[in-house]
Formats: sequence, structure tokens, C-alpha cells
Amino acid sequence: MSTVEELLHQGREAMDQGEFSLAAKHFRQLRDLAPDDLESHFLLGEALAEKGELEQAAESYRRGLELAPSDIEGRFALGDLLFELGRAEEAVSAYRKILEIDDRQADAWVSIGLVHFNQERMEQAVEAYRKALALEPGLVFALTSLGDALYGQGENEAALATYRKALECDPQDAQAHFSLAEMYYDTGDLGAAEAECRQALRLDPGLTYAYLTLGNACLDQENLRQAVTAFEEFLSRERSPAASEVREEVKLLLEGLREQL
Repeated sequence: MSTVEELLHQGREAMDQGEFSLAAKHFRQLRDLAPDDLESHFLLGEALAEKGELEQAAESYRRGLELAPSDIEGRFALGDLLFELGRAEEAVSAYRKILEIDDRQADAWVSIGLVHFNQERMEQAVEAYRKALALEPGLVFALTSLGDALYGQGENEAALATYRKALECDPQDAQAHFSLAEMYYDTGDLGAAEAECRQALRLDPGLTYAYLTLGNACLDQENLRQAVTAFEEFLSRERSPAASEVREEVKLLLEGLREQL
């Protein structure tokens, strides 16, 4: 019979190798062997989430939190799963629970803001981001997210100033450059949009949607070869199921562009 230590080692090894089904199997055995062990529930939740079994993953985190109600990391994981499941109000409640435990958790306010932004509740998103920044004024992700929400409200100048402040805090933040690029593209400043996309991709080549915006900016400037290259990079890197419709649109666009070259 496997010991707790063996199952823990086997499960983690499987996770490292991307064998999430096997990892979940080991962590289930670990949980059954040590049901009062917090780590077994959280590790199982992590493996299930990697498998895409989000409901089961959330339940595993809930069971773990019954053992340790004040575990902030576990509550963040639960909130993120609920958000991904589309259960917005439950996600907000999960993040607010973190603030009840520790009201200095700026990231909890950012997470609440992201839920509101996703639900197109811009005023509430702005309020949440500002509360995060009151706790941590230099929190770059909060600044970038605030810029997105302000832009969503049509407050372009305030959004631009916020993006620039984020880059003052961290000039190497790829997401801030990309957010700025999207704003420039939407407002018709194609050269600036292209430059910011290229900077974002230099900093983070895995920022897949920056290739899409770069391709559109190049296309609108009639730089067809550069547009094709950017769209091809997008297709080679973006594989998430949520992007399937966008991928099909880009494939059709590429067919037409290649005929023109």
C-alpha cells in the first residue's frame, strides 16, 4: 500500500510531466488516506482544474477550506475557478471572504474588479481597482486593469494616463504595453499601436492576442507581408478552445491575403 509520502511524490511528479489524470488519481488516493490533510484537497483541486474538471476542482478546494477556512491561497483558487465557471456573484463572494480574513489583500480587490469588468459593470470595476491601488499604489496589474475599465467607460485621456503610470512603475510590463496598443488601435493611431504591440511581444512572445492586434495594425497600414507574419504567429500560438471562432476568422483572412502577395 502506498504511503502518504509516496502518493505525494508520485502526484507531484505526474503534475510536472503534464499527466494530470494520473496526478488526480494519486491525489485522490492521498485524500482518501489522509482526509484531514489540507494539502491533499488543494493538490487534487489543482490537478482537476488542469484537466478542465472545474466543478470538481472547486468542490475539492471547498472541502479543503472546511479544514482551513482562513487559507487565503485556497480562497483565491476557489474564486478563480468560480470566475472561470461563469459564476460571477459566487466568485465575488469568494474574493470578499479573503478581505474579511485580511483587508490588506489588494489582489482580492483586483480580482473583484476583473469580475465586474467581465460583467460590463465598469463603475464597480473602477471602484474595486481604486481600492486595490489605495492599498498598493504601484500595483501594475491594478493600474492596467483600471486603464481598461476607464477606457471601457469612454474616459480615453484618463485611461491613457493610467497606462502610462503603469509603465512608469514597470516599463517591462508586457500587458500594459498591449493594453496601450489596443487603445491606440481603436482610436486610429496605427503606428503607435504597432510599436506598442511589438514592444509587448518582445517582452512576452506568448501574449498571443498581441499578434492579432499587430496583424490588424499592419494590415490597415497596407503592410501585407508583416500582417501575414503576425496572423500566422497568432494561429501557431493561440490554441485555447475559447479562441476557435477567432482562429477560423483569421484563417479565412490569411487565405485572402496570401492571394494578394
